Amino acid sequence: MPALIKPDVATVSVLGKESIIVGFHLIDFLIRDVLTNIPASNYVLITDSNLAPLYLDKYTKVFNAVNKELAQEKGTKEPRFFTRVLPPGEMTKSRKIKADIEDWLLSNAVTRDTCFLAMGGGVIGDLIGFVAATFMRGAPFVQIPTTLLAMVDSSIGGKTAIDVPAGKNLIGAFWQPKRIYIDVHFLSTLPEREFANGMAELIKTAAISDENDFCKLENGVEAIRNAVLGNTSNIPQQGLSLSTRTEAQSMLMDVILASVRFKAFVVTNDEREGGLRGLLNFGHSIGHGIEAIVSPMMLHGECVSIGCMKEAELARNLGHLNQVAVGRLARCFVSYGLPISMEDKIVKDRIGDLYCHVDDIMEIMKVDKKNQGDKKRIVMLSAIGKTLEPRASVIADVDIAKVLAPDQLVYPVTESSVPNKKNFSLITPGSKSISNRALLMAALGKGTVRIKNLLHSDDTQYMLAALKSLSAAEFQWEDNGETLVVQGGGGILQVPENEIYVGNAGTASRFLTSVLTLIPNSKDTNNSPSILTGNARMKQRPIAPLLNALKSNGAEIRSLEKDGFLPIAITPNGGFKGGRINLSASISSQYVSSILLCAPYALKPVELVLTGGQVISQPYIDMTIAMMESFGASVDRLPNNTYRIKQSVYKNPDVYLVESDASSATYPLAIAAITGTTCTVNNIGSASLQGDATFAINVLRPMGCNVVQTPTSTTVTGPSVGQLKPLPCVDMETMTDAFLTASVLAAVTSTQGKTENITRITGIANQRLKECDRIAAMVHELTKFGVQASELPDGIQIHGKPISSLKAPKEGVHTYDDHRVAMSFSVLATVVPNGTIITDKKCVEKTWPTWWDDLEHKLDVHLKGVDHGLKLDESNKSLGHIISKPKKKNVDHGKSLVIIGMRGAGKTTLGEYAAEVLGFQFIDLDEHFQTLKKTSVTEFINTWGWDEFRAKENEVLKQVLAPDSVYGHGYIISCGGGIVEISENRTLLKGYTKEGGKVLHLVRDLEQIIRYLNRDTTRPTFSEELANVWRRRRSWYKETCNYEFVAYAESTTIDGYVSPTQWAAIKNDLQRFLLFITGRETNYVNITPNRVGTPTTFVSLTTKDIRTSVNSLLQICEGADAVEFRVDLLMNPDDKESRYNIDFVGEQLAILRRHLTIPVIFTVRSKSQAGAFPDEDEDGMIELLSWGERWGCEYVDIESCWNSERIEQLVAEKGESLIISSWHDVQYVTPWDSKALEAKYELCAKYGDIVKLVGVAKSPLDNIALEQFRASKVTGKHLIAINMGAAGQLSRVINDCLTPITHPALPAKAAPGQLSLAEINQARHLIGLLPARSFWLIGTPIQHSMSPVLHGTGFKVLGLPYKYGLLECHMVEYAEDAIFKDPNFGGASVTIPHKVAIMQYLDEVTDNARIIGAVNTIYVRETIIKGEKKRQFIGENTDYLGMKRCIQSLMIDPKVPPNEGLVIGAGGTARAALYTLEKMGVKKIYIWNRTISKAHNLKKVFKDVIDIEVVESLDSKFEPEVIISTIPADSGFELPNHLFGGIKGIICDMAYKPRRTKLLLQAERKGWSCVEGIEVLISQGIAQFEIWTGKHAPIPAIEQEIFKKYDC
Repeated sequence: MPALIKPDVATVSVLGKESIIVGFHLIDFLIRDVLTNIPASNYVLITDSNLAPLYLDKYTKVFNAVNKELAQEKGTKEPRFFTRVLPPGEMTKSRKIKADIEDWLLSNAVTRDTCFLAMGGGVIGDLIGFVAATFMRGAPFVQIPTTLLAMVDSSIGGKTAIDVPAGKNLIGAFWQPKRIYIDVHFLSTLPEREFANGMAELIKTAAISDENDFCKLENGVEAIRNAVLGNTSNIPQQGLSLSTRTEAQSMLMDVILASVRFKAFVVTNDEREGGLRGLLNFGHSIGHGIEAIVSPMMLHGECVSIGCMKEAELARNLGHLNQVAVGRLARCFVSYGLPISMEDKIVKDRIGDLYCHVDDIMEIMKVDKKNQGDKKRIVMLSAIGKTLEPRASVIADVDIAKVLAPDQLVYPVTESSVPNKKNFSLITPGSKSISNRALLMAALGKGTVRIKNLLHSDDTQYMLAALKSLSAAEFQWEDNGETLVVQGGGGILQVPENEIYVGNAGTASRFLTSVLTLIPNSKDTNNSPSILTGNARMKQRPIAPLLNALKSNGAEIRSLEKDGFLPIAITPNGGFKGGRINLSASISSQYVSSILLCAPYALKPVELVLTGGQVISQPYIDMTIAMMESFGASVDRLPNNTYRIKQSVYKNPDVYLVESDASSATYPLAIAAITGTTCTVNNIGSASLQGDATFAINVLRPMGCNVVQTPTSTTVTGPSVGQLKPLPCVDMETMTDAFLTASVLAAVTSTQGKTENITRITGIANQRLKECDRIAAMVHELTKFGVQASELPDGIQIHGKPISSLKAPKEGVHTYDDHRVAMSFSVLATVVPNGTIITDKKCVEKTWPTWWDDLEHKLDVHLKGVDHGLKLDESNKSLGHIISKPKKKNVDHGKSLVIIGMRGAGKTTLGEYAAEVLGFQFIDLDEHFQTLKKTSVTEFINTWGWDEFRAKENEVLKQVLAPDSVYGHGYIISCGGGIVEISENRTLLKGYTKEGGKVLHLVRDLEQIIRYLNRDTTRPTFSEELANVWRRRRSWYKETCNYEFVAYAESTTIDGYVSPTQWAAIKNDLQRFLLFITGRETNYVNITPNRVGTPTTFVSLTTKDIRTSVNSLLQICEGADAVEFRVDLLMNPDDKESRYNIDFVGEQLAILRRHLTIPVIFTVRSKSQAGAFPDEDEDGMIELLSWGERWGCEYVDIESCWNSERIEQLVAEKGESLIISSWHDVQYVTPWDSKALEAKYELCAKYGDIVKLVGVAKSPLDNIALEQFRASKVTGKHLIAINMGAAGQLSRVINDCLTPITHPALPAKAAPGQLSLAEINQARHLIGLLPARSFWLIGTPIQHSMSPVLHGTGFKVLGLPYKYGLLECHMVEYAEDAIFKDPNFGGASVTIPHKVAIMQYLDEVTDNARIIGAVNTIYVRETIIKGEKKRQFIGENTDYLGMKRCIQSLMIDPKVPPNEGLVIGAGGTARAALYTLEKMGVKKIYIWNRTISKAHNLKKVFKDVIDIEVVESLDSKFEPEVIISTIPADSGFELPNHLFGGIKGIICDMAYKPRRTKLLLQAERKGWSCVEGIEVLISQGIAQFEIWTGKHAPIPAIEQEIFKKYDC
């Protein structure tokens, strides 16, 4: 062997032994060390299938080589070496896998003298450690962790365990490994998400143990990430020795070692978790509560990251930790790609609509091992690197819930049982505006600056992260995070690797837009752009004036979704050009500041000219200029709102102190004003740069407050509660952000009736374009309290009212993700009686993260956490659908139908068609909105913003759905895709359904929608946006609708359109659906006893995926009256974990309906009822059954074993669906003669339209008991009563109401003893329930007729004891005996020359046959006349049915008939052809015959029935779209070519030999669709078959036999 390079490793002692070894490329060292120092006869290496392909061969090769070498040196026998590969994932940590491993070991004669090597993540380590602990009463084992999380956590400490149904890690042992080899090289193949998963543990450990280690993590992000994710070195085994180890590798190893050492220290001092070891659970108490709900969608480390943040916020709330530390912790987690909140985008992307309710988390936390009885223990941080106690601390539930809750209940101080403080003082956080500007200039500047009092908030976090991604500067924290040290990069920037996401941070988004134009070029050859994006609200906030100004200056900027809005792509093209720039500043001063801040770095001096009238928020522009000058830049103010900025580079001062936020200071000052107390804000005074600093002087003083302001402080004392004065008119243009604070104060003003009690605030138009339309928001929310408020063109008007008359809204104050809305209404809440809920409390973190803490502890306001979300026991995880109490509906099918759904789903196209089908009118709500508002939706949104649009949209929807609205009846109302975005609309729509209205959710495949919307390749793609929108809206659509239609298209065309054929199929499906849910055509099976076609049956599908069976569905369902859709047997091939996913089930049902017209029985059979659905998932069962009703299934099978209230709810909401209430006695507990079964029958009869009882036959005698029971229920509801098992097959034969059947083409039977329809019919014949029947073809010549093949095949396939024969005769009289005297006669086909003559012998002739003047079908019906049973003979004509069905099958939409049709010929068949065109709805019907007089004679015959025009010459000008030829094929007839002109029509030639006649070949060449005569023959024969048998014909089998004989 070549000489080995000795690795440079670090060792760590645990429990007195240096058993932890850390280094790079340790494989050779590891094997040699194990074989030398842990001698054994057997070595067993176990790994998983993810790692085996990467490392197992190499480990095996090295082991064998070293093993041989050492054995030769010692002269001993080589130990045996075994390997085993396990499946990856948590499911492997099970009793079964453990037992399998042990059995495998024993089968290989492995003894106690064995060493186990566990190579893998935590799952492998835990499992193999436990195997080692118990195998032969304990064997040594070695940990070889391969994930970062396992390296620093699970591999150290000796905890081993497996999972059991009761929970994770509940069966295990403490068993210390002999060695722990941490080979950092393993991380080079670790996915980025798994790397981040492990980093959560490192960050957590540093946070509780050592600030210096935390600083390394905080400041070494790039190096650490690069060491793991960016290692592309070609140096072999780089890092093995110190000489080859990079700085990044050394940094990575240092932080891993730090975490390992601390864990080893804790384990050594507290091996069995006596107290100290509990510190390692920082973040785990709450994190585990979250993980139990969201696993496996989120990883352990991701949940711990959120848990750490929540527990840090808890420590802050209790006064143990400052916000600086919380902010540092948040930034550190985020920098490694970890979530810090359940509201984070990456969390929402992973868990969708799944909700973690506070109560659910708290309930899970009850079983934490650290708890003391019912008291929860949580690790409390006191600073970065320190904990409050050397153990977890006891924390009250109320405090935990307060931090976890998404909403805040604020109690009024006026109702407090404890006297509140009269005087208080505080310091507000650093200014958001100044913080963002300081960060940007410091990063662009040269030199080092220490920024103090920086705001630690979401906004500054986004700015800081963006600057880091641009490599703009180097950042480090000092003074425990109080000071940010910035080493400026001098304006040298590079395109970031990933998109820059700014959430809803408007300041950051505007400033960064200009910053990105400074990048001169991209590092890659593709000149990749920088992408700037934000959350949904940020994408609604306009930025067009800034973009236009920059583009006019030469910047290359593209809006990726909507012009003038984020996201945008900025492609480097040499840098910011400079020169003269015109900018509209009438919307936002941030546009101005954005260009000003970047102007010094332009390629030439900038002259910025502000246009568009009055400049908004001039104080903020002044602030920007003053700060630029403090960083060494020069700005000249010129006349006419013009600024000249010279080229320069910012020079960073040594220290920059961020002034406190003046806007934030308005809230505590306002609390003093409204509560009659005194408040001093110590760091905002008259010397402030910020316009809002004048709020106390210009607003509070005129309202009656005593104000004292010094250069650095402001003190306000309010008047007595309720004595604030209104401000008749106040211009707040210089402090626009403070208008919200003034507005809530104006709501409680008083004048004692002396003057009008109205406050008018103006000059705030820019507030419509902030985080929300703040003016509209304030009006809307104040109105909820009973305050009269209205919008002004540039402001708001508020009528004051007594505090005692205010009523807080039950649903709380909607905060619009706007920090200022939340904080301003919390001011009002301090006096509103009974408490006020402020929703989405975390939005305050934008500017004052500790607002709620300060409000409670400094301002003495009592708070309580509130969570209005759904708990797990109230909501199905996948849908969030609320189960409501049963309520009987008063069905009015004339009520308007509302359509909701995603953009591109087809709401307009299918909505208009729905109106046509139902005879309703159609209205598009967006178009109606535009008519009412006299502006387009786009223009309205651009002007007023999304929130205002949603509010006005809600008003329009209310008007349209109002009881007295003209749109309330007879309309299809198509809503915009976002109608469900606000809860008010969802509540309104749900209320509409409760009053009997129909809300239809229209669904299309999302990928197809995306292709359709992206068909314009000149526009940006929608895939990511739409996918996210769908994930957000999905549960809203589902909870709002009471019907859903899946517009299933098998595929789309290349350009994204659905083909006309597919659209026609969708429309056909929709028509069937609409006619059913409105009760017009219910498609029920006729289950009248003894009717033709008895017994009725349904075929039970057992396919896992309908898509795999579409080609055999007709065969499977041949003869069946309905099809049972067995949802419990489905298996989603794309997602086997969620086999009952609602979207998958809905699509499967749509595919089934596309191919079958028979009714659907929607069944979800539970395991205890002989099915596959989990018995314990009642919520899932009820949810699926509810969707069966909403999808408009004709029948829904509901098992009677479920909760009665849930069943009653389903019955109340069934619509037109019929309920089959079922009971399956699998365990033989309710015999047919028992009282228990009687009780089950009564219960099923209570709920069901049909009762289904299924027992188990142990012997044939059980069938007798069943029939006795059936006989006792003859007068009751329709009954399905059968026995399972072979002995019970007789019951299936006798049952005549909807007997479940199988088919040989199915993969399996749905139940034991199930029979096919053919088997049932054969058995019924043998026991006398189905007598033989004779059927004939009467006419001449008939020897070559295909009818015997047609009907004979059908009878055979369905097992019917029927015979079809030829009765050739010239006179009808010769057929009298066979027809009228044979008691077994079942029916006859009649052909020439008897179609007219036969009519005189019949008891009745249908209207169809009478009008056509010919009978081609005779059938028999039994009736009672004067108490005597008598047979009646009825004549029908199915020729027209054959023609009609064949022609319509080729039409795109049968509901849109051709305008003109032509019949060629004037014989008997021509009569049926003319009637066919009439029944199809053809508007103009022509007839041509060589003998014109015969054509005129036919016209006379039909003169009172059909309007016919005789064509004298085929050269005449007319354009038939459908042609039926009834003349013989041997005539060689062809039509003039002009008749096949521009219209591509359909031609039917009734001659059927040859199949392709000369006429059809001519039409085919002209592009026409052709119907062959043989097709019509088959179709009319099928109609005969179904009339005779009452069964759906087995068409595929019939056609196969016909064509086989025809082609011979």
